[in-house]
Amino acid sequence: MLPHDRLHQITDRFEFLEAQLRAGPRAGEIARISREYADLKPVVEQIAAYRQILTDIAEAEAMLEDADMRTLAQEELPRLRALLPGVEHALRVALLPGDEADARPAMIEIRPGTGGEEAALFAGDLLRMYERYAEARGWRLDVIEHSQTGLGGIREVVAHVTGKGVFARLKYESGVHRVQRVPSTESGGRIHTSAATVAVLPEAEEVDIDIPASDIRIDTMRASGAGGQHVNTTDSAVRITHMPSGIVVTSSEKSQHRNREIAMSVLRTRLYDLGRQRAAVNRAADRKAQVGSGDRSERIRTYNFPQGRVTDHRINLTLYKLDQVMLGSLDEVIDALIADDQARKLAELGN
Repeated sequence: MLPHDRLHQITDRFEFLEAQLRAGPRAGEIARISREYADLKPVVEQIAAYRQILTDIAEAEAMLEDADMRTLAQEELPRLRALLPGVEHALRVALLPGDEADARPAMIEIRPGTGGEEAALFAGDLLRMYERYAEARGWRLDVIEHSQTGLGGIREVVAHVTGKGVFARLKYESGVHRVQRVPSTESGGRIHTSAATVAVLPEAEEVDIDIPASDIRIDTMRASGAGGQHVNTTDSAVRITHMPSGIVVTSSEKSQHRNREIAMSVLRTRLYDLGRQRAAVNRAADRKAQVGSGDRSERIRTYNFPQGRVTDHRINLTLYKLDQVMLGSLDEVIDALIADDQARKLAELGN
């Protein structure tokens, strides 16, 4: 049974927020009320759909007592009763506890794993895949730190992604991505297996993480570009070390002021993510079994080029659409991961 008392509480809260917005809240309250209102709106819409179908069924059942309306009711009832389970499921999903980070922008960090230069080249392929996916969804992806190998592969890349529902979808990409293909550097035509790691972190705001000046050391360095040539003649690159955690971040744009902003933003995001990971460990000892847990040591997906297939190991999903996936068509995979995650959460709630 659905918790009808809770449904009433949600709709009452939504109506209260709606009234506050119409009355004009204080300046400092607008953002908070608007955010809560926007979060509740899809839930309230699902509640309304559920209540409407219950009303329609009750009315059709009452029509069975009317000789003139009985035939119409007998035709309508099976259709309405068939719709009810789907509406109930959609409402249960809407009622699942949300992750407050889902609506945030995200930082994507990609690094080569095992496989040498081929792993670095694959890391570059993953970056292009995410760039195309972001473009297809109307998001903005900005590379804020980028280090290349001599053959054009990636040693490390950090990208900032903004848009609607960024972290809610990209969080399922955290983990080890494995590739099986014949490297361009391989003369014998042998298939190699390499890997790259992807970390997707919800962006932190200054109010989330307070970093005392005494906890960090800021060093400036001379920024350098490809081939070791200096981007400019001033010491503009910035390296920030967070001494309590040992986290080190760098930024090497041309503006030293901008580099400090970028490096502090990345540091806040990593510290915020560290706190989220610790909280997740405390909530569930078996985090590795959770889809979307963000465990960066877990092998999550294999891209097999000779067979043209991509396999997500968390949900045993295999698609023979590797070319499309590498061009950014990730929705089919991510939608399946979201559905599996929702099913797990529903099972845990005993629904």
